[in-house]
Formats: sequence, C-alpha cells, structure tokens
Amino acid sequence: MGRAPRLYHVFPILHVLGMIVGVFGLSMLLPLAVSEWSGDAAQRAYDEAALITLGSGVTLWLIGRHWKRELKARDGILLVVLTWVLTPLFAALPLLLYFPQLSFTDAYFETMSGLTTTGATVLTGLDGLPTSINLWRAQLHWLGGLGVIVLVVAVLPLLGVGGRQLYKAETPGPMKDDKLTPRMAETAKGLWRVYILFTLILIGLYAAFGMTAADAVIHAFSVMGLGGFSSHDASFGYFKSLPLELITMLFALLAGLNFAMHFLALRGRTLHPYRQDPEIRWFFAYVLGSCLLLGTLLWAQGIYQDFPSALRDASFSVISMATTLGLSTADFGQWPYFSGLWLLFLCSFSTSAGSTGGGIKMLRAVLLYKQVYRELLRILHPRAEITIRLGEQVVPDKVMYAVLVFFFIYVASIVSITFVLTFSGLDVLTAFSATVACINNTGPGLGQVGPATTYAVLSDFQTWVCTFAMLLGRLELFTLLVVLTPAFWRR
Repeated sequence: MGRAPRLYHVFPILHVLGMIVGVFGLSMLLPLAVSEWSGDAAQRAYDEAALITLGSGVTLWLIGRHWKRELKARDGILLVVLTWVLTPLFAALPLLLYFPQLSFTDAYFETMSGLTTTGATVLTGLDGLPTSINLWRAQLHWLGGLGVIVLVVAVLPLLGVGGRQLYKAETPGPMKDDKLTPRMAETAKGLWRVYILFTLILIGLYAAFGMTAADAVIHAFSVMGLGGFSSHDASFGYFKSLPLELITMLFALLAGLNFAMHFLALRGRTLHPYRQDPEIRWFFAYVLGSCLLLGTLLWAQGIYQDFPSALRDASFSVISMATTLGLSTADFGQWPYFSGLWLLFLCSFSTSAGSTGGGIKMLRAVLLYKQVYRELLRILHPRAEITIRLGEQVVPDKVMYAVLVFFFIYVASIVSITFVLTFSGLDVLTAFSATVACINNTGPGLGQVGPATTYAVLSDFQTWVCTFAMLLGRLELFTLLVVLTPAFWRR
C-alpha cells in the first residue's frame, strides 16, 4: 500500500519514455554509418550500444503501454527528468565499449556534459580519436540543444499523447505559456526547422572556409547546441583562422538568442520580432561591451602587443563564454584574474530565454534589475503603484515572485555545491569556477579546470557533484528539485 503512491507517476510515462529511448537509439545510426565508412575501430561499440538502447526502449514501451493516457503536469516533469538521467546512460555505452579503461563515472560525466551542452570533458588525445567518437560527442550537444524532449513532442500527438506538458517542463525561461503556433507539435517542428537550417548553413560556411567535412559537422553541432566539445585538444585554437572564428562568433550569438524570435522572423520574413524582443539590446550591450573591455585590458597590461590581437582573442572568449559555448582559442586562465571572473559572470545570465544556452537567462536578469529599481522608487514614493514592464507587456507579480525564488535557489545552489567541492579537497577557485561552469552549462572554468585542462583531475565524488550541477542547470533548477520533494510523490 505504501509503494503505489510512490510509483503511480512512473507507469503512465513508461511507454513515452520507451519511445524517447528508442528514438535516441536510432540517433546512433549516424556515427555508426561514419564508423562503417571510415573503417575505424568503434563500429562494434555502436552496434552493441544501438541494440541495447533500442531494446531498452521497446521494453519500456511494452511495459508501459497499458497505462497510456494523456500526460498530466507531474507526468511531464518526471518524464523530462528521467529522460535527462537515462539518455546520458545510454549515450555512454559507445564510450564504455570503445574505451575499456574509461570508468563509468567519467563516461556518464562526458555524456551528461554532452547532452546538457556543457562541454566539460575528461578525455584527452581528441585529435587521435576516431571521427565517429568525436562526432557522437558533438551530436549529443546538437540533440541536447533544444532538448531531446522537444524533438519527440513533434510526433507525440500522432501517437495519442499530448506534448504541452513536456514542452512547458523542458523549455527554458520564466515565461513558458506563450505559444508560437496553436499546436505544440507545430511549435516543436518550427523550432527544429530553424535549428536544422542554421546548422546546415554553418556546416556549409565551415567547409567553404577550410574545415574538413568531419570538423565542419562536429563544430557546427557544438556551436548550434552551444556546447564546447571539439575534435582537437587545442579546441578552436587548432584552426588559427580569423574567418572561422568570426563565423563561430556570429552563429554563437544567433544560438544565444531566443529561437522563437528566429522562427517568427523567418516565418514572417521580417525583423520586427527582434526589435520587439526585450532581451536583445541587453544581450548585445553586455557582450559587445565586454569584448571592448577585456580587449582593452589585455592590451593595456601587455598580455598582447597590439590591440587587434587582444580584441580578437578577447572577443572570441567573451562571446564563447557569454553564450555558454565554451570553445576557446586562448587560455584565459592565464589572463588577469578579473578577466576569468568576468567571463564566469557573463555566462551566468547573458543568453536569452528560449536559446540553447545556459545560465539564469537575460530575461530573468532584466526582471531582477527592474525589481531592484522598483524597490528603490518605492522608498522615494511609498504610495505609488509601480509596475514592471517588458516592452508593452506588464509583468505579473507572480512572475516576479517566481524569478526572485529562482534566483535565490540559483545562488544557494552555487554556494552549496562550491562548499561541497571545497570540502572534498578542491581549492576555492577551482571549486567555485567548476560549479559556475557546470550549473551554467558552460564547460571551462578556472584553476585546475581551466580552458587548457580537463575535468579528469577531479575525484569520482567531485565528478558526480559536477554531473549533478550540470543536470540541475540544464533543467533550470525547479524541474529537478521538485521531483526530489516528498510532496511530488504523494497522490
């Protein structure tokens, strides 16, 4: 009698979870085809991993088909959490089968980092890995960018399962009730059309400016998902190409904006949605201002001999970190401490709601600023009715309360995880930067986890803590934390 209340949420979603796992298994066919074509040693790993994943998906679907019904809000939340916990497990299979010396902890960390678009890695010798392995890692970024859930939402109505609860649980940002099209399936399809279009354009540009076909696909997947996996140990610095860096910065900025705006702009063939977006001017003001600030600082302190070189590396680092992309052309860990801390500060809030980036999102940061300003005005004018607006829209107080609570939990999470990592033996700089980089899904931090190093220096316990931080950040805190409350499991 005590067990049923704890499991009644699980059974109705098993058939949907099975379909998601099955679709994820099919996604392994791309690296498998590349492995077959190139004749690398990873072919068997993909064969076995795909069979295990597809078999697990079918099994879950068969077990849960008797409880099939329209998903409720709790079902959607639990399905999102289980999807993000289980898909890295199946994604780790090719790595575990190809690298017998790789521990389960490191393999799960690597694939969680991939699907959450964090880009923190424990692997070295990337230049010598099979192309299919590097492609799989980058493909996880691409799949995780808008979310595995949103992809499946597009087909769920055809299977008799509504997708609105999934979309609301998965979509980043504080204002999730806005619909771009009348049906959620059409919304998901529209977002993915834009996502695929941008990816194909970026692959073409990379190839046109000198990348190999494999590097073009791998880095396009990473950039559009705003993850930091590369096929080279030197990250993007391997290419030493200004045109490629400019292309990357442009598409990182596009991926850091709200994809709903891209969708509406392309559908209406107008720039009006961008002009109406309340985040864009803040986003570009902070990012472009920071490029000039750090470029001037590096030049003035003699880190670079000329301003154009300083501005080039500063701009790439600023845009990469602010958008939570995480690719690097320079080791900013060797720059003045202010530079590294400022980059970590930017990755905490710069990207737009509805983008593929991490952090608290610029929309929440703007609302927090407006709330602070409102409180200051209330001190001067105690009886005044002061509203907060985003453009023409009045922000309801319930949204403001949610933003304030979110920010409190965000700060509390960073402090708590930093304390845990420091208690485990990490120095404060490494612990703090690893926490910020993981919870914001950015990747490179400072100290022992800087852009020139990997997370392989962490102990198993520290690795699991960072894995939890990545998941917490990707699911925007509430989605994961609510599942951990006893109230969630009561009838």
